[in-house]
Amino acid sequence: MPSDMRAARLHKPGEPLRIDRVAIPEPGPHDVLVEVKACGVIPNMNAIFSGTLWNRLPQLPAIVGLDAAGVVAKLGSAVTGIAVGARVYINPWLACGTCAYCRAGTALQCSAAAFQGYFGFTDQSTPQLRAYPWGGFAQYMAASASRLVMLPDTVTFDQAARFGYLGTSFGALRRGGVGPGSSIAINGVTGTLGIGATLHALAVGATRILGIGRNRAVLTAIKALAPARIATLALGDEPVTDWLLAHSDGIGVDALIDCSGRAAAADTTAAALQALKRGGIAVNIGALTEKLTIEPIAYMVKALTFCGSNWFTTGEGQIMADMAGVGALDLSVLRTQAFPLDRVNDALAAVKTRPGGLVNIVVHSDR
Repeated sequence: MPSDMRAARLHKPGEPLRIDRVAIPEPGPHDVLVEVKACGVIPNMNAIFSGTLWNRLPQLPAIVGLDAAGVVAKLGSAVTGIAVGARVYINPWLACGTCAYCRAGTALQCSAAAFQGYFGFTDQSTPQLRAYPWGGFAQYMAASASRLVMLPDTVTFDQAARFGYLGTSFGALRRGGVGPGSSIAINGVTGTLGIGATLHALAVGATRILGIGRNRAVLTAIKALAPARIATLALGDEPVTDWLLAHSDGIGVDALIDCSGRAAAADTTAAALQALKRGGIAVNIGALTEKLTIEPIAYMVKALTFCGSNWFTTGEGQIMADMAGVGALDLSVLRTQAFPLDRVNDALAAVKTRPGGLVNIVVHSDR
């Protein structure tokens, strides 16, 4: 193995990434070294790298890249149960392990959480980012063995590089209690999160999936996945509340998964909330920033729930990989658009066009 590698690093917020030669990391006792084969590129990445949002960037220059998948190349001295050559996805969620939330076993609520190779949530995230300063836009990266999802041979590295958004959607469906026989509305169904919610809803047995979005071509493609179980509405065609009620026997849906992003209008979410059945659950994963008016008495009388869901556990990632491995979760519908590492900035430009949730943009870090 050589002593150095190529890596895409962010030197200054808002500037293009640079391909540098840096040392290959040495895994710690409880870590592994992974040869990265594919790393996902997501719509929000350009905004994060701009440095204009609230997120805390790692110390610059930083090797960046979220959602990496590859092959284990080296084991730390204390790692057991994992073999060199194993195909893995690296869950980038970093938790401190010592705060009240981590001690309670809820690391997704860690007060010092960060994403490896991406950003931290608070100033307390700095130690985590310093401990793991390697992102997926590099030929190799070191990561904790506890954060590895083992990939079945039938799951490609390109598909695994989508696991961040797929897992976020899966975690939301689990929080919303979606399962066999469920009726579910997905606001923002044509986006990356919305596609993930649709594929998982099909996988876990939801019988009625009602998708709301803007991109008519993608809406048509989504409905074609399972015409007997999926109905779609293009925003502006009909009132959202009326349409959802009409397609749920007039009583409403069991769950609403709100995938609408920062710039989306809160009015659509508000209208979809009106179509929750009694005891229904709304889960927000889209980072909607507009203020949303909720009438507490309605939530009390109907026993409704509105909550957020952020990311997913490594255990949930393994369930997802296992479902995909046996075909219950069908990832074959994703269309990959791949770029070599030297063209990482072209990949970031391509995702700006928001080509629709069925397009999977990845960087092949080993090419």
